[in-house]
Amino acid sequence: MGRDEHRTNRRGRARLAQTPQYAKTDSKAVEFSEEFGDHNDKIAQVRRRAAEKRVKNNRS
Repeated sequence: MGRDEHRTNRRGRARLAQTPQYAKTDSKAVEFSEEFGDHNDKIAQVRRRAAEKRVKNNRS
């Protein structure tokens, strides 16, 4: 939905555009091969592992 597709209801309030079901993702991380990763990707992987470890420890 674009900005021009906001319609108003009987009270004159505009509805907010909603994301269509087909456009939603499950927010899973996409894995790429190590050879395509740069330094920032490696740092992000280390941070992700640390965050997963913290979550796992907090649940126990």
